[in-house]
Order: sequence, then C-alpha cells, then structure tokens
Amino acid sequence: MQHIIDRFISYVTVDTESDPNSNTTPSTAKQWDLANQLVEELKQIGLQEVTIDENAYIMATLPSNVDHEVPTIGFVSHFDTTPDFTGANVKPQIIENYDGKDIVLNAVQNIVLSPAYFEDLLLYKGQTLITTDGTTLLGADDKAGITEIVSAMEYLIQHPEIKHGKIRVGFTPDEEIGRGAHKFDVEKFGCDWAYTMDGSQIGELEYENFNAAGAKITFKGKSVHPGYAKGKMINSMLLANEFISALPENEVPERTSDYEGFFHVHHLNGSIEETVLQLIIRDHDKDLFEARKELIHTIATKINNQYAKQFGEAICIAEVKDQYYNMREKVEPVFHIVEIAEKAMKEVGITPIIKPIRGGTDGSQLSYKGLPCPNIFAGGHNFHGKYEYVPVESMVKATEVIVKIAELTAQK
Repeated sequence: MQHIIDRFISYVTVDTESDPNSNTTPSTAKQWDLANQLVEELKQIGLQEVTIDENAYIMATLPSNVDHEVPTIGFVSHFDTTPDFTGANVKPQIIENYDGKDIVLNAVQNIVLSPAYFEDLLLYKGQTLITTDGTTLLGADDKAGITEIVSAMEYLIQHPEIKHGKIRVGFTPDEEIGRGAHKFDVEKFGCDWAYTMDGSQIGELEYENFNAAGAKITFKGKSVHPGYAKGKMINSMLLANEFISALPENEVPERTSDYEGFFHVHHLNGSIEETVLQLIIRDHDKDLFEARKELIHTIATKINNQYAKQFGEAICIAEVKDQYYNMREKVEPVFHIVEIAEKAMKEVGITPIIKPIRGGTDGSQLSYKGLPCPNIFAGGHNFHGKYEYVPVESMVKATEVIVKIAELTAQK
C-alpha cells in the first residue's frame, strides 16, 4: 500500500493544471513535466513501445503472455487537473485509520473536511485517506487513475503467472477542458476496447454520460453618464442578468441529480459596454439536450428583438458548441465489455455501482472515435476543490480490478 501512496504523491505534487484559453496541446507547458516523468517510469517498470507524441499523448504496451488469440484492451487516464481550482504546490496529508470525525485540513484558515457535510467520508472509517491541506485541490482526478494503471501493469509484469492478452496504456493531457481525446490516435492505440479509470467512489462502473455543450454569450451595451442616462444607457451586465433569469431556475447542478440535466453558469465578466457569460449545457437525453441548446438561442433572440430599435444590431450574441456525447449509444452494442468489468469487481470483493456519469470522460469522446470505453472508479471524492480526498484502499482495489479485467479477458 505504501508503494501506491508514494507513487500517487509523486504525481499530485507536480502541477498540471490545464488552461481552456490556450490553443496549444497540451494547453500548459507544465503538463510536460509529469508527462515526461511518466514516460520514464513506464520504461522503468518494463513496459514496451513507450511513446510520447508532440502533443504529450503517452502510449505503452504490455505484450500478451498467452498463445491463443485475445482481444487487445486498453486503460486510459488523464494527467491534467482542472483550472477550476489551483493545483500548484499540492501538499497531501495522510490520515491513517480515519476515525469518522472532522478532518482539519487547514487550522489557520479553519478549513474542515466534515462527514456532517460530506457523508461519504463515513464509508471509509478505519481506512487511510489522502487529503489536501485546504489550499489546493488534490489531483486524484485523475492521477489516482494513473497510479492504478501503472501499479497494475507493474504487478502483471512482476507476476507472469497471471495470464493476459496484449494491453495498451494511454495517458492524455487536457481532459479537464474537454480536449483529452481530441488528438488521441485511436488507430495507433490499436485496441478492441478500453476503460477509463476516471470515476469516483469505489465500485462505480459507468457507460452513460451527459451530452455536453458549452455556450459563450456576449452582451453589448452603451455607456452614458449615469446622470443623463435615461433612455440612452444600456448596461450589458444587466442584460446578462436578464438572460440568466430566463433560464429554468431549478435546472442547475445544485438542484439536479441522476438523469436530470442542467445549465451551469461558470464565468461572468463584464462592464457596462460588454459582458461575457459562459455556461455549460448537460443532458443525458439527446432530444432534451437539443432543446436546451435551442433555448439559449431563443432567449438571445428575445433580447435582440427587445433592443433592436434602441441598439440597431444584435446586442446578444450566443455561440454554442458541442463538446461530447453520451457514450451509451456506442457501448451498448458491445455490452460484454461492461459485463467483464462488472465480473472483475465482484471477483475482487467489490459491489458494482452502475450509474450514469454526471459529467464526461475521455471515454465518451473515444467511444465516438471508434474505441468503446466505459468508465471505472478511481476512488477519489469531491473533485475540483480543496475538499478532495482519496482512500488508499480504493486505489488498491482499482488496481486489483485492472489486473482482474486483464485476466478475465484472456480466458478461453
């Protein structure tokens, strides 16, 4: 277990925050730091065909050790962390034999990880938790997944008595900004199917995810001296507020669950003359997803019509771009790949939790690129913020699941 702890900490202490405003791949130069470290480690543990391309996509091979024909499978994780919260200077804290009580992450700032608020903590009483120090995220999303894949490959190399087919490993940049699979070479990867190790709670097994789009709404305005502004000033910030108020009040992340979709306003920057609103659109159902996108344009049109005479041109410009789609359509025709993962979990003593992802993974885009790719738990909780933590025992079990999937896939 200490080996997994050490490996995980060696990853999370490297800052790999991605940047949605960058046009490069990877979107930040610092992602190369961990990428290059991973390449050397994959070579060190004994994997073959270890490659990294000009965009920092890493691939490696564990050759088959059986004589009969076996499907080639892959395991994929991403090494970037979200720009939603800083990932610089991560200082992990190790809580051994967790007692089920409040964990003081940062006494100076009075930041407390409490089971009264995060009740999932109580699932891990008696286990070893790795937390933040309250000032950064942890990076278990998805460095826990990388830890598990590397550890599983190392275990299989050290235990050749475990029979398996050819296994491919893939690590990607920029997943957190929706680009993780954009330049992933599926043909080069050469797998029949793969699994992303990018889920949360132990036992999670997912083959459904949101259809996703991002929207950028630009509002124009007219600045006039406020003392003489009647009938003349147009405050673009108030237009943005009008737009937000026209969205369904209860269809937001904090008021939805399961298959319920939402609109999520995540950035708002403005002045009287111009305000830019950014939001994401999510829904599992394709028709509802399309309706949500159409609502954005309907609200924009209404505002434009309202101010057409006063402003003389479009005052609200809505740009909506699809990001990824529900992988269920691509996974269901090969559902045995989900059943193999489910069986693997059961054989290592885990109760599978099959549910839709309220988000997306590289697997959703990879599935549409021809690589069916369900998602398996990596073990972390409270991603994208200072309350993030991961139970070490969950990472150990995820490693065991990878090994067992490899073994089951190779059985005649």
